[in-house]
Amino acid sequence: MNMTNSPLEQKLWDKWKNDQDGDAANQLINNYMYLVNYHTERIASHLPNNVVKDEIRSFGILGLYDALKKFDPSRDLKFDTYASFRIKGSIMDGLRKEDWLPRSIREKTKKVEQAIEEYEQSHQREANSSEIAKLTGMSTEEVETTMKDALFSNILSIEEKPKGNSDQLKEGIGYSISDERAILPENHIINEELKEELIQGIKLLNEKEQLVVSLFYNEELTFTEIGQVVGLTTSRISQIHKRSIFKLKKTLEKIQAM
Repeated sequence: MNMTNSPLEQKLWDKWKNDQDGDAANQLINNYMYLVNYHTERIASHLPNNVVKDEIRSFGILGLYDALKKFDPSRDLKFDTYASFRIKGSIMDGLRKEDWLPRSIREKTKKVEQAIEEYEQSHQREANSSEIAKLTGMSTEEVETTMKDALFSNILSIEEKPKGNSDQLKEGIGYSISDERAILPENHIINEELKEELIQGIKLLNEKEQLVVSLFYNEELTFTEIGQVVGLTTSRISQIHKRSIFKLKKTLEKIQAM
């Protein structure tokens, strides 16, 4: 087991691994619950308000328990890292099985996408969220929220479990790690082009939007943590994030289609 564990933690691990001690498992779950809470907060920030956080957290706890059962201390991998993959994977699997996107949001998505297509054909340029809001009779925030929900819905729908050994760490957009060796040369070139397009798109965001995107995706802070850093409320950070996603939606849709 990792040598950085405290004596008490190491004792719990020994009891769990050697004796399958249930009390030790419960204490280890409590010890690592912060990982479940962290991933719950980050994933919930992508989801509609109708999705209950406690439900997401329960998927995460299942992932944490699965990690406890399958973790191999002899591997050169920290438990926190291994458990994070399992927790995130369990939440994504749980969400995929649930019909979490209400029909009303699906209808709004269709309405917004149709308005965007018509606007861009008519004006030969990308529409902003205010312009689409006027066309659809929705508020600007409602348009941005709808597109954010639709993008995350697409991520879930294209996410696939790995073939073969089910114990392998899962891969893909939702699981963060991809196998670079499996990427064909032509796809690698397209990937690089899309990456550059995304970088250029981010540069066009205003300063506050760039900061929120950087802190959320690069530093992996939650909206609440970002709010504490920049002195804004969590809901305001959520609004800025949704607006940024709307501005980057074209590139994000291309990346999802890869």
